[in-house]
Amino acid sequence: MDIKLGKYEHFKGMIVEVIGIALHSETMEEMVVYIHPDSVKGKHANTMWVRPKKMFLENVNKDGKEIPRFKFMGNTEK
Repeated sequence: MDIKLGKYEHFKGMIVEVIGIALHSETMEEMVVYIHPDSVKGKHANTMWVRPKKMFLENVNKDGKEIPRFKFMGNTEK
């Protein structure tokens, strides 16, 4: 499954912006590159993060329901 660039809502309510896909230099695993516009986990706002694509696309259990970890909200193009 391809990842669309743009805004995503994390299942905990945070909004992130996916800016690309990167490859792990040793394993060639695809990683999703995204920015948190707000501070998170003690880091400054607009910090860049990576997460394995498989994990980014997986479902999580919240309140007994299977929901996407990240839900696409739309692209950032105007």
